[in-house]
Amino acid sequence: MPTPITRTDLRLEMEGSEPPVLVEALGAAYFADAHLSGAINIPPGQVDRLAPVLIPDRDARIVVYCSGRCDSSRIVARELEGLCYSDVRVYEGGKEDWVEHGLPVDRPANGA
Repeated sequence: MPTPITRTDLRLEMEGSEPPVLVEALGAAYFADAHLSGAINIPPGQVDRLAPVLIPDRDARIVVYCSGRCDSSRIVARELEGLCYSDVRVYEGGKEDWVEHGLPVDRPANGA
C-alpha cells in the first residue's frame, strides 16, 4: 500500500533540490485544464504503457495525486508498485486540496 504524503511535505519536497516525480492520475482533459507544476499525466489503465517511458528510474521518488475525491491516485500508485517502483506515495488531498490552499497550478495560456 502506497504511503500518504501531506500537502505541507509535498510542497517542501517540490521546493527542494530534488523534487519528486509528480503523477496526475486523471484523464488527459483534466490534466490539460490544470495540474501541479511539473506533473506528468498517467491515467489508470495506462500505467503499464506510459510509466516505463515517462519514469525510467524505478527508484525515483514518485507522488501520485488525483482530484481529492477519487480512487485513481491509489490505483495508479498500486500499479506503479506492481511495476517495481520502490518509492511511491499518494497525495490524498489532490489537486482540489492544493488549489483550495492557494497553491499554484499550471494552466494553459488564454487562447492556447
